[in-house]
Amino acid sequence: MKKVYFLQTCDTCRRILKEVPLENFERQEIKSNPISVSQLEEMYSFSNSYEALFNKRAKKYKAMDLKGETISEKDYRQFILDEYTFLKRPVFIVENEIFIGNSKKEIERLKKKIG
Repeated sequence: MKKVYFLQTCDTCRRILKEVPLENFERQEIKSNPISVSQLEEMYSFSNSYEALFNKRAKKYKAMDLKGETISEKDYRQFILDEYTFLKRPVFIVENEIFIGNSKKEIERLKKKIG
């Protein structure tokens, strides 16, 4: 399976989607087609962490003043389900591996995997 979850209005997502060969990838734009519980559970099964899937740079994270809060894995899960901007993006699933976010290191790892 090859799938990518992304946000169309995110410049970084758009740049990465142009950089990465996306043949045979199923694409899901998370604002118009929000992730389901089962999709989030699948991401979790690869990452074993909702925190790893959580975007701490989201405007809502700052607006809700969550930085000083103690947030449980259960809370991270609910935040991601409630608000699409809390999913760190893009998220690529390639076979049995997950690639989360836009760090240079993560994108290089992805490119090697699909290369």
